[in-house]
Amino acid sequence: MKRRLTVVSAGLRQPSSTRLLADRLTDAARRELGLLGDDTDVEVIEVRDHAHDLVNHQIAGYPSPGLGRALDAVARADGLIVVTPTFAASYSGLFKMFVDCLEEPAAAGKPVLVAATGGTGRHSLVLEHALRPLFSHLHATVVPTAVFAAPEDWGAGQAEGSLAARVGRAARELAREMGRREEAPPADHPYDDPQPFDRLLQGG
Repeated sequence: MKRRLTVVSAGLRQPSSTRLLADRLTDAARRELGLLGDDTDVEVIEVRDHAHDLVNHQIAGYPSPGLGRALDAVARADGLIVVTPTFAASYSGLFKMFVDCLEEPAAAGKPVLVAATGGTGRHSLVLEHALRPLFSHLHATVVPTAVFAAPEDWGAGQAEGSLAARVGRAARELAREMGRREEAPPADHPYDDPQPFDRLLQGG
């Protein structure tokens, strides 16, 4: 079966450790889905590319075409990987703004792997104190293993092995959850085929 995997990366710089972690998780998830016999279409959303459009959407109430496509990619996905940098012991404001722009059912029932990066291992609490509650509130199915990467996790030796193990375990959990679900239905676009006004007046 063809699976759609949407990856939301909220790093602010290019290159960023947030995107690096997102790419590792994506590669691992694609590999695990392949072992289950599924092909995977991956779409990566760099939230920083939509920063101005996110502000405009919150003010005006409707997204630009580019932001609309990004939001639709979340709604159409069979599974999500979301990765944010840690700011003030929580997700970044830009990441939260993107989540705030999602339609209410976009993540409902959807398998989600949450991950974060930060300047110290102490910030790993963001996974359980901020990210998991956020996506539980959105009625997503958050996989048990969340992944945090601190600067020391990118070095050689034991730390690198530990990160690789966590990435692999989280990817397996996400692949299993995605494999249990039927293919996601197409996103509903109520304005794609509007009824003519005169027909509405006739009750049709």
